Amino acid sequence: QVRLVESGGGLVQAGGSLRLSCAASGSIASVSNMAWYRQAPGKQRDQRDLVALITIGGTTKYADSVKGRFTISRDNAKNTVYLQMNSLQPEDTGVYYCYANILVSALGKYWGEGTLVTVSS
Repeated sequence: QVRLVESGGGLVQAGGSLRLSCAASGSIASVSNMAWYRQAPGKQRDQRDLVALITIGGTTKYADSVKGRFTISRDNAKNTVYLQMNSLQPEDTGVYYCYANILVSALGKYWGEGTLVTVSS
């Protein structure tokens, strides 16, 4: 069984920083793309927006709203993805979900349980 476990969320004032981590564990053959999604307040889980994505080769993609403020990185040896969030703003508030394409017996899509980030003004 594969699990994604996030950590690092919390309450921060506007202008502050947080670092999220997500570790994949279980019977993993390999991990392909890893990403962070955000569920904004008042939205449903199926309305999560992509915040940042990183391929196994290190290519990154960011939502326009976080470019220049957030940095996604990964440690392939640890099957872990990170999201460094700087200059946080109240509109960054939400539940952040880790996502990964993981090869077990077949390539599947896996989600973490989410970690809450609250940015106060």
